[in-house]
Amino acid sequence: MPEFVPPAIPRVAALHAYTPGLQPQGGGWIKLNTNESPYPASPRVARAVAEAAEGLRKYPHPGSQGLRAALASRHGLDASQVIAGNGSDDILNLLIRAFAGPEHAVGMTVPSYSLYPVLAAIQGAALVEVPLGEHFALPVEAIAACGANLFFLTSPNAPAGTAFATAEIARLAGSFPGLLVVDEAYADFAPEDAVPLLARFPRLVITRTFSKSHALAGLRVGYGLAHPAVIGLLDRVRDSYNVNSLSQAGAIAAVEDAPYYADLIARIKRTRAGFESGLRSLGWFFHLSATNFVFVRPRRADGSEGPPVARSLYDHFVSRKILVRHFPSRPETAAFLRISIGTDADMEAVLQACREWKGA
Repeated sequence: MPEFVPPAIPRVAALHAYTPGLQPQGGGWIKLNTNESPYPASPRVARAVAEAAEGLRKYPHPGSQGLRAALASRHGLDASQVIAGNGSDDILNLLIRAFAGPEHAVGMTVPSYSLYPVLAAIQGAALVEVPLGEHFALPVEAIAACGANLFFLTSPNAPAGTAFATAEIARLAGSFPGLLVVDEAYADFAPEDAVPLLARFPRLVITRTFSKSHALAGLRVGYGLAHPAVIGLLDRVRDSYNVNSLSQAGAIAAVEDAPYYADLIARIKRTRAGFESGLRSLGWFFHLSATNFVFVRPRRADGSEGPPVARSLYDHFVSRKILVRHFPSRPETAAFLRISIGTDADMEAVLQACREWKGA
């Protein structure tokens, strides 16, 4: 093929795309690198999707109104405070479209979700990074003074897994002059969330996903909760039919089967507690998790730690057909590995691999 340079705008030509976790080829892998649920979705989801498949010749509801109503009921809100998307990433993208640009900066804590800088760069918005620090305390004053028009706060944090107290988020929401987006992808695994704050703070937006606690990563459904005026602006920039018929039906069925998911979440939290106990027995530091993953700093038998040590364990896992995540590009994360919570058997296999590696 002849060489061709597409006439892209400069910021897109220079863009480094978001890199998702590896997708293994072949069988036999223990996949703990993308924080998916180790358990299947509610049987009601499969039935709802099968029924919806009979109507695929027709467009889906353009505004996902049935799903918005179900989510509003779940959270004690009005449907005008809810928007649905093709995963929560879609909602994040809509927020960037509506509230960021060359004269409207985007802020984020670091470390956090690495998609935020990509979305900001696509929009041509300056990025303001506010460090969380070694102990991942919420820097309220620094965020309030950062000058961003739109600020993304992951709570619980990814990749650390630490949760911010609702009282601290309220303090931030009351002092930040722009739009504060609390990305609650993992909130169902945490002791509290920020949804009750929506009644007090019109500049607050909360985003959620069905990919983690509801085992629907393959359907790609997420949503946002906010003041109706914010939702109205997001609807203006939203792509028509942004959530397909199967995803709408499956997500509604998931919302309606709360007991199934309460049991699933409790099971994952019990497994998480057992895994953390195993890491303590190894003498390794990890951040106490409020998510479905654990962020751990491995240590050799001689006491050595750091990025090369973390990479060594990562490679050992791969040799045992176990996939986890390593984030070597930032000093705050390079010495750690992020390990999703799988089944009890998965986590025992991880701990056994850790013991083998540590003793090698």
